[in-house]
Amino acid sequence: MNMTIATTKRTLTIALAAALAAALPAPRDAAAQTRELGGSGELLDGIAALVEEGVVLRSEFDQRVAVVTDNLMRSQAQLPPEQRGNLPPLSVIEEQVLEQLILEQIQLQRAERFGIIVGDEMLNQAIGSIAQGVGLTLDQFPQALAVEGIDYAQYREETRQTLVLEQLRQREVGASIIVAPRDMEMCLSQSNTDQYLNQEYNTSHLLIGISSTATRDEIEQARAQVGDILQRLDAGENFSDLAITYSDGQNALEGGSLGWRRGIELPSLFADLIPNMQPGDHSPPIQSGSGFHIIRLNEVRGVQPVLQDQMRIRHILLRPNEVMDAPAVRQRLTGLRDDILAGDDFAAVARGVSEDPVSAADGGDLGWTPRGVFVPEFEQVIDTLEMGQLSLPFETRYGWHIAELLETRTHDTTEELREQQCVEQIRAGKMEEEQQLWLRRLRDEAFVEVRL
Repeated sequence: MNMTIATTKRTLTIALAAALAAALPAPRDAAAQTRELGGSGELLDGIAALVEEGVVLRSEFDQRVAVVTDNLMRSQAQLPPEQRGNLPPLSVIEEQVLEQLILEQIQLQRAERFGIIVGDEMLNQAIGSIAQGVGLTLDQFPQALAVEGIDYAQYREETRQTLVLEQLRQREVGASIIVAPRDMEMCLSQSNTDQYLNQEYNTSHLLIGISSTATRDEIEQARAQVGDILQRLDAGENFSDLAITYSDGQNALEGGSLGWRRGIELPSLFADLIPNMQPGDHSPPIQSGSGFHIIRLNEVRGVQPVLQDQMRIRHILLRPNEVMDAPAVRQRLTGLRDDILAGDDFAAVARGVSEDPVSAADGGDLGWTPRGVFVPEFEQVIDTLEMGQLSLPFETRYGWHIAELLETRTHDTTEELREQQCVEQIRAGKMEEEQQLWLRRLRDEAFVEVRL
């Protein structure tokens, strides 16, 4: 557990991974040793760099250098002796650390100008997720960090800062990234290939052989025989029986069965065909130096479909305002509900009055949605409804609603998940490149004066 928490801490310590691939404190209080004495005898912090309207403190710089240096030493110590190398010169570490601190300061000032704030609720959710990932509750996490020598208050502020920077980068960089159709085609094609290699296929094989010295007439006779076999297969005859009778393959007496093989283990001759076949399909004839082949796909296993329970709901949303308080909104929704039950068209009412800008245009229809997407207070009401039942007015954090459960289904989302994964993969790849360009531009445009 302790190593996991330490790893989490190092991951969240801002920009260390980007700086030098890791870090953690030197065996001395470097920050204290580099502070200057003021006239009163108090320790005064120095300035490592002026950055626009802010500064990078010398103590912050020294602490980060110590963290990076110690983590590099730990990483080296974990390697086998023959793989260990020399640490970078201290001057290189210092240069990299200072540059990262400058970039952080530029971004934090920009985030402040945009009004990007991470409140305690969002921060607690983020830290709670981290704690859950190492098997702890949010209440247990501070003590576990203390065992590692990590100050919880400082950890919270570093995490808050990380979340602020993430929001800024999403706003400045992420929003501008476009996933082009060609990118999706290439990704899905590669995804199909990867899926093919890892799945297992039960196939059968029929070969009408030709010798290396076969004449043109003999080749044409073999081709005609294959054509006849294909017609019989299309007519419904059993592949196994035809393979036993006619195949020249080594597995003819087993009905041509090749058994279960992973995609990567199948003959390359069939590699382009099998991923596009369905169980029960047989291929067109494939000619090779040994003759004409027909392959049949019997079964596929390995990648299970992702089934998801979904529900289709429509709703009308009204929000309290200066004119109508919450009781008045509830009373109005009650009247609308009575009108709908009396025969008014739900969709027409939703288009006319609902304050949900997304669903109102679709007559209040929220589309097919998996469970767990809506806020708990909304979903709790939906769970009490019968199909086609219209709820009483109820309140959520977004306002007051009436809702109707239209349909439920269990849906295979395998393909949708593949597409979603491709979108995320493409965006992540572009994000890295665009983010580096964005940071370079911010750095070039900023006023920076190094004081070291």
